[in-house]
Amino acid sequence: MNRSLIKVNAPALILIDIQIGFQDVGYWGEQRNNPEAELRASELLNIWRDNQFPVFHVQHCSSNPASLLHESHAGNQFNPLVTPIDGEPVIKKRVNSAFIGTDLQSQLDDAKITTLIIAGLTTDHCISTSTRMAGNLGYRTFLVADATATFNRRGIDGQNFPAELVHQTALASLDKEFATVVKSDVIHQSLASDAADKIKIFIRDKRNICLPERDN
Repeated sequence: MNRSLIKVNAPALILIDIQIGFQDVGYWGEQRNNPEAELRASELLNIWRDNQFPVFHVQHCSSNPASLLHESHAGNQFNPLVTPIDGEPVIKKRVNSAFIGTDLQSQLDDAKITTLIIAGLTTDHCISTSTRMAGNLGYRTFLVADATATFNRRGIDGQNFPAELVHQTALASLDKEFATVVKSDVIHQSLASDAADKIKIFIRDKRNICLPERDN
């Protein structure tokens, strides 16, 4: 069986923590990179819906009542750009990984999904943790760089690490080890032809990157 055929094994779009609470930059840091990340994610979502590919919305539900992402706060709600519609599963999590304490893995495996396209917030926290685990679990994982974003971080000695630096180093740590990091235009190009039921090859940096097989 050719597992690159989407109609046999459709790639799932995993949108992680694209929630209203992350619009409050001051709560999370002093500055944020990639202000159009949510828009890029919404464009991917529209493509997935148009092609009737599987979409999973991951929602962080903090156990801290003071957190903007606690279910008692409006910040817990999804960003309107990516509001789930009927038939799109919502995966509620309480820790960084979308796989811990949830049924995401079982839903993916039941649907024979082996390829994941990940986007969302934040690059160095829940995106990184979930991407690492997806790779360790054996999924063919693609992380969309311009559909993710993060905030600046303070180092242990008080250094201020800019958001873009944190974002880029997180992506560099993931690429080729846990996932293939791509930009959204690569995804658009891969699905732009008449053969929109295939996602066999992504083109990045003038090289062909074939999706590896996953042993089930």
